[in-house]
Amino acid sequence: MEPSAVPARDTRPPRAGAREWIGLAVLALPTTLLTLDITVLNLAVPHLSADLEPSSTQMLWIIDAYGFMIAAFLVTMGSLGDRIGRRRLLMIGAAGFAAASLVAAYATSPAMLIAARAALGIAGATLMPSTLALISNMFRDPGQRGTAIGVWATCFSVGAASGPLVGGLLLEYFWWGSVFLMGVPVMVLLLVTAPFLLPEYRAPGAGRLDMTSVLLSLAAILLFVYGIKELAAYGLSAEYLAALAGGLLLGVVFVRRQRRLADPLLDLRLFADRAFGVALTVLLLGLATLGGLYLLVSQYLQSVQGLSPFQAGLWLLPSALGTVVSSLTAPALARRFGPANVLGTAMVLSAVGCVLLAQAPHVGLLAAMAGFTLFYVGTGPLTVLATDLVVGSAPAEKAGAASSLSETSMEIGFAAGIALLGSLGAVLYRAGLAREAPSDVPAEALESASVSIPAATAEAERLSPEVGEALLEAARLGFTDGVAGAAWVGAVITAVLGVLSFAVLRSVSSGQVPEPSQDTTPVRDTAPSKNGVEEHTGSEN
Repeated sequence: MEPSAVPARDTRPPRAGAREWIGLAVLALPTTLLTLDITVLNLAVPHLSADLEPSSTQMLWIIDAYGFMIAAFLVTMGSLGDRIGRRRLLMIGAAGFAAASLVAAYATSPAMLIAARAALGIAGATLMPSTLALISNMFRDPGQRGTAIGVWATCFSVGAASGPLVGGLLLEYFWWGSVFLMGVPVMVLLLVTAPFLLPEYRAPGAGRLDMTSVLLSLAAILLFVYGIKELAAYGLSAEYLAALAGGLLLGVVFVRRQRRLADPLLDLRLFADRAFGVALTVLLLGLATLGGLYLLVSQYLQSVQGLSPFQAGLWLLPSALGTVVSSLTAPALARRFGPANVLGTAMVLSAVGCVLLAQAPHVGLLAAMAGFTLFYVGTGPLTVLATDLVVGSAPAEKAGAASSLSETSMEIGFAAGIALLGSLGAVLYRAGLAREAPSDVPAEALESASVSIPAATAEAERLSPEVGEALLEAARLGFTDGVAGAAWVGAVITAVLGVLSFAVLRSVSSGQVPEPSQDTTPVRDTAPSKNGVEEHTGSEN
């Protein structure tokens, strides 16, 4: 008698159900809010300046404190979520974000607003890696995970693009603090629904945070980002170069320490996977290009074309909608044609868009914005597929750390792009202004106007109408030259990234995901241990 056949064990990862997709919708709200909170403040600056009367230094910290804190705490918070529970950290961050939003909205002094913005940044740093790491837990099927990350990445573009529109409407009818109150109902909704819709996960066997590593990472990133931002704003200075060098040096010390620790804050073994390292590089350089060009094009619309922030937001809307479409379709295209082909093609498309944008001095506004839209459409698959490769290349117990690395790359890349491409645009602006300005413009006025177009506008008002208008026209031409020069650099960067994607990532199949470690199991939502701490006793939901 023949032995009965034993059915083969189904090793396919479980597919997500309705609960997970509804949970994704809940995670999408704070993700959109985080980027919207960055862009919307710029519109409120004139209103809060009139009310709180901050000094120029205080105003810089009001604007920058949020981004500084997010960048500085991402690595720490990603690792902390792996240790204490990703849902738990998400809820702590949501409560902190709601409280800090209320403080910011009703701030009565510049110092109070700066402190609230810093607290918002720290809370935001808990939300960003937690949302992405939870997505990797909720969607273990590679195809579903790619789609979910596509939705998550799209929220960043939607938040950035909707900032001018939402902020403009709020400031039209309410006071400047209303832009901060948007976060309160979103975070309350997250706190109410998270226990029912989101799974808890904590890496097994995770030890305590190494506080020396935490301090090193905070100091390194803060100094590095500060140096980049200040160099972009004020040019070469020994102080800012020293900050940049200090950040790099502390970064080296941090990396050396991680190599020696048994339970490091940042597991450098993640970089042994070639797809992981290349995907981080693509994110860093791609977001650098995006950050620089977005800043310059936004200023171009308002300073050169004379549009209001709300009108500029409308002109940027097609690029945002294009990114939504390309982000959402990228996972399906990657499953059919392979991530390398889709990502490489997207980068070539972005390069073509940059070339068209570089013709801004010679073509009309419509053609230049068509080029920017084409560039932006190409960045949708960049963010989605590179992020999916980073998260998918990491073991499940390291998803929080991997998520924080991808977002740190994006944050630093965005800041570096603003600094480098913004500086290039400023150099070309000054050269174009000097070349195009009429000879009867006083040297002092020309020197003041070389700082920025708003400065040129202020100087033009002090001159005769004819000379003032000629100075403004020269400033507009100079700034357009700056946009064109940055676009050419963007074309080179995105073309190189396209070649890199085709060449290096071709061996990565769509939806590639590593097997979790043998002791990797999620936390059951309802299984507290004897001491009240959730344990790893269940199977993946």
